[in-house]
Parts: sequence; C-alpha cells; structure tokens
Amino acid sequence: MTKLTNRNILMLATDGFEDAELYSPRRLLMDAGARVTLAAPKADPIRGCIYNSETGNSDQSPETITPDKLISDIDAGDFDALVLPGGVVNPDKLRMDSKAIALVKDFANAGKLIASICHGPWLLVEADVLRGRRATAWYSIRTDLKNAGSTVVDEEVVVDGNLVTSRMPSDIPAFTMAIVTALQD
Repeated sequence: MTKLTNRNILMLATDGFEDAELYSPRRLLMDAGARVTLAAPKADPIRGCIYNSETGNSDQSPETITPDKLISDIDAGDFDALVLPGGVVNPDKLRMDSKAIALVKDFANAGKLIASICHGPWLLVEADVLRGRRATAWYSIRTDLKNAGSTVVDEEVVVDGNLVTSRMPSDIPAFTMAIVTALQD
C-alpha cells in the first residue's frame, strides 16, 4: 500500500549534489507513491559527488541525472513539499541562484514542508527561514545555522513544524521517514 499517493514533491539540485542524498530519498519517496520532480537551474544533466569516508573527500560521481524541469518554471503551489539534498557544491551554487532562494521562501511562506539534509540547509540560511527554529546540518555549517537564528542540535533528524533537517547520508532513512510521516498527516 502506498502512503503518499497524490503527493507532489519537488527536489532542487545542480552539479555537486551528494549522490546518496538525492537518489535515496527520491527512490524511497517514489516507492511510497509520491510524484517526485527534480528541478535545476539548467536543463542539462547534472552530476553528483560521492563522499569518500576513507579520505574525507568528495569524488565526482560517474552518474548524471537529467532534471525534469527548470527552477524558473516551478510554482510552489503545484507541490506539497520541497527536498533539498546536500553535497558541498550543490547548495553553495543554489544559494547564489535568486530563483532557487525565492522558491524556498515561497514554500516557507505557504507553510509547506521543507526537508533539507547535510549542507542543504545553506539554502534555508540564505532564504532566512531558520530564525527561531530548531535544526541540524553537517557539522561545518552549524555555525551558519546558529548565526541565522536557529537553535542547532546534533540529532539524525529534527522536525520543527514544517521544517525537517538531517546531518548526513547515514541519516537518510530517518530523514525520509520524517518526510513520509509529515506528508501523511
């Protein structure tokens, strides 16, 4: 039995996304019955990266994925939730994209679910939607979240109203379950 039938979820990404943080939640949400749309700044295929736990570096992924839509063509009103995968490069590029930040603000202003993992919360910082909220993220950007007015905690998933945040790829099961649970209510 599907849990998210008739739910539309938007994922934003560009080159440099963390493979596991895009592909795993995308697959799990689709398996739960959701329609997942991937939007990027350009229509060209985007390439992710794979975190190498032995070296502590990110290696370029051999895989690419073609976005379904352009960020500029997205209307937040067509979606129930927004998912922001991490990777260092992906959110760093997207937080400089005014259309991506406007879209994050549109979701926040509409009270729609926004879920972000690892470095993805940089977009939440840029959109100024963390003030007075509890959140988590990858260790190196937690000061950014704190400076943006968030109460930062070290938990695998933090749910604060319509905001879901997680720290890293190992948190993906809890992260995705929190999204599914929030969209079932």
